[in-house]
Amino acid sequence: MFYTCGPNEAMVVSGFCRSPPLMIAGGRVFIIPCVQQIQRISLNTLTLNVKSDKVYTRHGVPISVTGIAQMKIQGQNKQMLAAACQMFMGKSEAEIAQIALETLEGHQRAIIAHLTVEEAHAMQEKISAQYKNEIDMAKAQRDYELKKAAYDIEVNTKRAESEMAYQLQVAKTKQCIESEKMQVQVVERAQQIMLQEQEITRKEKELEAKVKKPAEAERYRLEKLAEAERLKLIMEAEAEAESIRVKGEAEAFAVEAKGRAEAEQMVKKAEAFKEYKEGAMVDMLLEKLPLMAEEISRPLCEAKKVTMVSSGGGDVGVAKLSGEVLDIMTQLPEALEKMTGVNISQVASHTG
Repeated sequence: MFYTCGPNEAMVVSGFCRSPPLMIAGGRVFIIPCVQQIQRISLNTLTLNVKSDKVYTRHGVPISVTGIAQMKIQGQNKQMLAAACQMFMGKSEAEIAQIALETLEGHQRAIIAHLTVEEAHAMQEKISAQYKNEIDMAKAQRDYELKKAAYDIEVNTKRAESEMAYQLQVAKTKQCIESEKMQVQVVERAQQIMLQEQEITRKEKELEAKVKKPAEAERYRLEKLAEAERLKLIMEAEAEAESIRVKGEAEAFAVEAKGRAEAEQMVKKAEAFKEYKEGAMVDMLLEKLPLMAEEISRPLCEAKKVTMVSSGGGDVGVAKLSGEVLDIMTQLPEALEKMTGVNISQVASHTG
């Protein structure tokens, strides 16, 4: 897992494969969780107001002294950073400032206790003069740096202008050369295009003479053949359609005539049934008796093997089978009478 920190703090990595601990001021580091640990320490500047009230000098004169101090941990100095980590690791900025303030107050009291009042005033004047001298030197250094920067800017500007002018001239020269080259290439390209156009014209004429003309003649011949084939197919289709139509009309006429004849037959049958009533019904039933006998005997006709069992008191064999069929047929009038209410025997006798 990666961790990062800004330029105003430092990270200390300890644990697995980190002996001694790794210290990083403003950067990033990879940490293996569970086996390595990361801690942070602030590198901000701390301003401390050091006050010493009623401190007795060497001659026993009480004086009060107030001083301003600024403290900062140098992150680039590994030794100072290691010492700061040993003393302040795990503490907040307020706790670090309190420790430094108490230390400076102790040193300030110790220094004042070894001085007289005159030496204290002299030291104050000396510090003031040194501070003023440092300020003047800083101003002079700043003015020098500003003038030097302005001079460097001017020199660099002139140098850049000179270099740019040279480069511009070189670019113009190259541009002129390239322009001339392009003109030559344009002329050469125009001549090539002209030659290509002439070659294309020649090939087109050759193609037209050798390929296009025969191809057009063949296309015309194929188009005519296709047109003739199309007309032939159309005429055949029309003839077939006409034949189908005539045949359909004939079949329709035949069906119509057949239907008309059947309808007339049904009308006549209906009139006959209405006139003769039971006699007509008996006639129809008698017409259907052979079909009924055929259906009754069908199972016997389809049987592959028949086994006859006799007790010795009747017919045996084919006579037995025909007798059973006749018995079934004699039962039909009774069954028809139950279904239709018409006694075939009586109607037949009355009709006779």
